[in-house]
Amino acid sequence: MPEQNIPLTIFHMLEKNVGNQIRVILDPAYGFEGSLVAVTREPAGIWLSDAEAVILRATIAQPIPQVAGREERSEIFVHLNSVQRIEVLHTPSRR
Repeated sequence: MPEQNIPLTIFHMLEKNVGNQIRVILDPAYGFEGSLVAVTREPAGIWLSDAEAVILRATIAQPIPQVAGREERSEIFVHLNSVQRIEVLHTPSRR
């Protein structure tokens, strides 16, 4: 199967967020959270450090998926062709 061309703007967005905590959603119920440490173009993917596998659940009352479970991982590579959504996680600021 030929590899899809991923727009360069995706790589620029990811490179700006190196060092930030992100959540990578692979399907509606499963993904990873961790610190973005590297972005590669060949193969197109990202490296996460201090990663956790997360299980997501949505209900009729709460349609936005919430993290229902976590499992420790260490370093992980995620190919961008398998990613549905990437979220940058912001920690709340203290005032």
